[in-house]
Amino acid sequence: MIICPSCGSNVKGDLCAGCASCGARAIGPPLAKPEHQLTSYGYATVAFISGALMLVGFLVSLITILVENKGAWLRFSAIVTAGEVAAWRLKWTALPIAIAILWLSARSIRRIKSGQSRFAGLRIARCGLASAILTTILIATLIGITVPERLRRHQWAVEAETNSRVYTLNRALLEFKERYGTYPSELKELDKVPDPYGVIAEAVSNTDPGGYQPSTVVASASTKVKPLSLRGGALRNASLGPNVEPATDRGVSFTNYDLRLAGPDKIMYTDDDLIVHDGVIMSASELPRRSTVSSKSRTP
Repeated sequence: MIICPSCGSNVKGDLCAGCASCGARAIGPPLAKPEHQLTSYGYATVAFISGALMLVGFLVSLITILVENKGAWLRFSAIVTAGEVAAWRLKWTALPIAIAILWLSARSIRRIKSGQSRFAGLRIARCGLASAILTTILIATLIGITVPERLRRHQWAVEAETNSRVYTLNRALLEFKERYGTYPSELKELDKVPDPYGVIAEAVSNTDPGGYQPSTVVASASTKVKPLSLRGGALRNASLGPNVEPATDRGVSFTNYDLRLAGPDKIMYTDDDLIVHDGVIMSASELPRRSTVSSKSRTP
């Protein structure tokens, strides 16, 4: 069966007798195939250009960052740092592009191998695949070596966020004591402290009220001092009436406070909790060790 070049219909038999659909006739037998046929470099060119563009794109990004940082180009540390920044900038775009280029280059190489009589440039295609693999490994390595440092900096950021809350509450407690001569019985009483930016209210809202324990020291005939932990409601003088502010009707002033805040895991009463005693910050994991050391020091 032959396809008529004039109308595209199928012709059974010899086309020299004419096409049944359009009547076209062949003027002679079909030409013989050429003895020598040129091979195609199309697949090899595609694979090489794809890999080269990926490598050149990474190098251009690296040079751009070096120019932005105005670092010494001959310093190895500056080049590595710029490479890390470039890898992190390209991580979301480089991954899908690398997968596509690696698949395209591997497919081109397989096509060239299967039809070596029609396609050429196997070495060129392999160079393109090698460039794509090298760039992918380079980006993955530069990202991998910076992961521990980035995790460490993330931990610092979490600790800084928690410590900033501690410093905000400690400042508010000191201001409250300076105004009323005592620490508040509850954290919600800190709304009496001026808070133009709302940082104190935000810190109080993110703190467990049960973690705050004010206390006072009651003098006695003994040489030992006894800390007394009291709540504000128990110290209210009923004769003063219900409209008196809690901070001004106490019979005993709070002179100390203990504050427990959740650590980076956001869960209270775990080892990473922060314990604040009169502004001194320590972690909950340090408490047993401190108590052990102090008990040993008192042993004669």
